[in-house]
Amino acid sequence: MFAERAHPQPTHLYDAYVFDLDGTVFLGNALLPTAGETIATLRSLGRRTAFLSNNPTRTVQEYVAKLTRLGVPATEQDIIHSSQVMVNFLRRRMPDARLFVVGEEPLKAELGAAGFELTEDPMRTDAVIASFDRTFVYRKLQIAFDAIRGGARFFATNADRYCPVPGGGEPDAASMIAAIEACTATKVEAVVGKPSKYTIEAILDRLGLPAERCVMTGDRLETDVVMGLNAGMDAALVLTGATSEAALAASPIRPTYVLRQLGDLLPQT
Repeated sequence: MFAERAHPQPTHLYDAYVFDLDGTVFLGNALLPTAGETIATLRSLGRRTAFLSNNPTRTVQEYVAKLTRLGVPATEQDIIHSSQVMVNFLRRRMPDARLFVVGEEPLKAELGAAGFELTEDPMRTDAVIASFDRTFVYRKLQIAFDAIRGGARFFATNADRYCPVPGGGEPDAASMIAAIEACTATKVEAVVGKPSKYTIEAILDRLGLPAERCVMTGDRLETDVVMGLNAGMDAALVLTGATSEAALAASPIRPTYVLRQLGDLLPQT
């Protein structure tokens, strides 16, 4: 009840709705309650919908296939992904970089397809890329350690502490970043995923709309909500994933709206 009193429900429609995926639209292999019908209603009203994920363990094509299979038809243009943001970041700053990737195959494939050389030789590494990696082992930490100590730069796709899954969560990229920072005494130079300015630029460029005509909806205060507010959007926190009411009450971050389910995003008539 605290969240409902402190944060009104939306009273009008926006031109565009940006949704986080894990913990907001789906959890595991199932849509969250009201998610499918809410997105369908917004589309039927002529509103743009887009999806934004920090999770680089699936390709954009895999996200398209998953959403479509779950009953939310999507195209590649509907999805912005931390791997894509990393590609654009590196193209502007280190277009010929040789990369050591602490990450899974979808991220490696995205970077390789963009023309970057991937290497496990620390002496040939120009930049270490840290990401969500469920295959993280000591050998990868050793290569990252040697590369950074040898002068390689250090970037990350995202800094989420965990990824929500049915029944709990999986340690996310923050764990890999922390391990590399601890042994090298080197702070990650840039994190390109939510809530960074790099992702803000990517989503506003994709939508082609002023920020004040868009609303960002997600389950994390420190990424989804902060990014939306920093971008100049209204921001809705949905209590279906990583953030509890207790965590919301204890946080200084104040979303524009707090939703118990995605259907609460629709203005009440």
